[in-house]
Amino acid sequence: MTAVVTRIAPSPTGQMHIGTVRTALFNYLFAKQQGGTYFVRIEDTDKERNKPEWVDAIWKDFEWCGLLPDARYIQSEHANRHRELLATLVSEGKAYVSKEPSRDDPSREVEVVRLKNPGTRITFTDLIRGEVSFDTTELGDFVIARSMHDPLYHFAVVADDNDAGVTHIIRAEEHLSNTSRQILIQEALGFPRPQYAHIPLILAPDRSKLSKRKHAASLEQYRDEGYLPEALINYLALLGWNPGTDEEFFSLSELIERFSLERVQKSGAILDETKLRSVNQHWMRKLSVDDFIERGNLVAPDTERLRQIVPLLKERAQTFAEVREMLTGELSCIFSEPSLDSTILTVKEPAERRGMTKGALESLLDPLQSLSGGVSAEAVKETFMPLADAAEAVGKGGRGAVLWPLRYALSGQERSPDPFTLIAILGKETALSRVQKAIAILS
Repeated sequence: MTAVVTRIAPSPTGQMHIGTVRTALFNYLFAKQQGGTYFVRIEDTDKERNKPEWVDAIWKDFEWCGLLPDARYIQSEHANRHRELLATLVSEGKAYVSKEPSRDDPSREVEVVRLKNPGTRITFTDLIRGEVSFDTTELGDFVIARSMHDPLYHFAVVADDNDAGVTHIIRAEEHLSNTSRQILIQEALGFPRPQYAHIPLILAPDRSKLSKRKHAASLEQYRDEGYLPEALINYLALLGWNPGTDEEFFSLSELIERFSLERVQKSGAILDETKLRSVNQHWMRKLSVDDFIERGNLVAPDTERLRQIVPLLKERAQTFAEVREMLTGELSCIFSEPSLDSTILTVKEPAERRGMTKGALESLLDPLQSLSGGVSAEAVKETFMPLADAAEAVGKGGRGAVLWPLRYALSGQERSPDPFTLIAILGKETALSRVQKAIAILS
């Protein structure tokens, strides 16, 4: 059997679309599962839009994703081969040079190269969609090069795929209409036909095509928002493919074992941000404390306290962008003294019970003082919940009359972790100091 060779061929014209990443992933998984070769070829035929920085970005993006190619090429490196094949087609009468008005300036004449279309019906078996047939008559003698030195995409891709020995072309369904032109070029050149598999598009929630202009669809956006590459790869694999079970979480190596083109669906796959965030949180939670801090590029004034709150961050955050927001927002109290507002501190205090909040905080001083060092949040809860329950039992404003001012005194935030967790992280002395300052502003 011929060894499997697959490829992904992105253009260096902007940020990488996650649809391109998903297509690269399917090519990678299929090749690796078959013991074959996967490579990246940058399609730089669009000279006006190509930029060197985007070429560099493509290599970095695939490295970040973990989709490392066995080889990599840039299409323009094969320019001599393209010219040679064009000359062969013209000399054999299978293509011809046509003098035509320029599209940009109809008063100026240009030379293009057109393929002599035999007008046959092209039929092939798509590994996902089954038998597909095109009547090529309507294509006419289509242009394959702007000149003998400047081939268009359809011609260059056929030449490069053949020379690289590509056996399977796995690409998005939007390229399905290109297949008939490319097969006609293959036949004119006498090249063997690779197998085709056209995978479904990734759709937005409104079922429109996912667009970088309209939606969050670039790899860079997801990277900046703090998604892990293993999470993004895991989720993208499930967009259009299913394992045949209820399993949701797969590493790249597990995907290589399980992936099959037979389980790729035909219909479009809708991007579900909620599901993606859940998958990302799963992979965040699997990280060790040190890896969590390193992978999130997290910094804080107190490294030890940062390490302490990693379990809390894993519980509450679904992306590292959320983690960073928490560190500068609701969890900033872990690292710096909060400023308190007496109005917010006493928000649970009924008008007829002036001084209740101050009294509640004062009643917590002795229990706080009695705590041992390194106490757990659960032990703190066992100490303070009876006091909150007692306040509720005697009608002194309920548990909130005790727990709310305690939490706000510790955090200075209307939204924060529960007071038991805060005390366990801050330690007895810091917690005691903050409660005493809250009492002072009420005196």
